Amino acid sequence: MGDDIDWLDLPGRWTYGVCGDGRIFFIDDDTKSTSWVHPGTGYSIQSGHFSCAGLPRGWEVDTTLHGGLYFIK
Repeated sequence: MGDDIDWLDLPGRWTYGVCGDGRIFFIDDDTKSTSWVHPGTGYSIQSGHFSCAGLPRGWEVDTTLHGGLYFIK
């Protein structure tokens, strides 16, 4: 998916959620269904953030382009 597409630009009554592993899913509030693909673009989205065991509550970890880890609160 191109970086110029705003994945928060959702049609109708769609919202989104984020799993603990960083995967973003989309929720159709009208039909009460979910999807891994963006309802407007047809592409799945990966935030890159993920939580892992041992991190304090509310902390996530991500990686730089060079593979280094950094932490997010």
